[in-house]
Amino acid sequence: MSAISINDLTLGYDGHPAVHHLDGSFAGGSLTAVMGPNGSGKSTLLKGIMGAIRPLGGKVVLDGFGVRDIAYLPQIAEIDRSFPAVVSDLLEMGFWKRRGLFSAIRGVDHGEMALALEQVGLVGFERRSIDTLSGGQLQRALFARVLVQDAPVILLDEPFAAIDERTVADFTALITHWHSEGRTVIAVLHDAELVRRVFPQTLLLAREPIAWGTTDQALTEINLRRARQMVEAWDEQAPWHDSDHHHHNHHHDGKHS
Repeated sequence: MSAISINDLTLGYDGHPAVHHLDGSFAGGSLTAVMGPNGSGKSTLLKGIMGAIRPLGGKVVLDGFGVRDIAYLPQIAEIDRSFPAVVSDLLEMGFWKRRGLFSAIRGVDHGEMALALEQVGLVGFERRSIDTLSGGQLQRALFARVLVQDAPVILLDEPFAAIDERTVADFTALITHWHSEGRTVIAVLHDAELVRRVFPQTLLLAREPIAWGTTDQALTEINLRRARQMVEAWDEQAPWHDSDHHHHNHHHDGKHS
């Protein structure tokens, strides 16, 4: 049985599609990479799965769980570093998702937070302000937040951005551990070699699906070349709704990545 079914899904912003007519499913307990050139709709797809943006057409069906059961690691660029928060505040948000916004943090939660920080190599960082963290430290803190959410479905948007090789190895081990526990993990990635090594399934996206299946079959040179050509050929301004007010210039600063 599928954990997530995608039925003729079209997603976009202000009527401009970023993902077109996607059909398929992420099986329960699967480990899938989402790959494609910049502007191919990868991040948009994750936001569509977690319900952050509404489909322009088609639907996402969550089988056996709800949106609250999804842990999401955003791109670092989406985190407001100027917001006055410390690392423990960031982790506490993981509990809100599980229990509701106004639930109190319990004693046992502090133990879980400490354990999560230990697992990602941030022991003693609880009171550190997030604006003082390096890119790699912030990414570790975001991984710790995913750990405390303890969710059956995990969405990771470029989890290896701005980090060194040792941290990539640490996070890769964490992801394969989640997979071994039977969680469904979907990650937006750029490193084809790492995907071939670690991820059994791949969705190759170029606004439209190019390939979706085993990584060996999806990441062929022919498919990768086709993905690049399709994204280059897309008309950024093509309207989804055929109405005049969608013909203005519109740029989305990375939202389609």
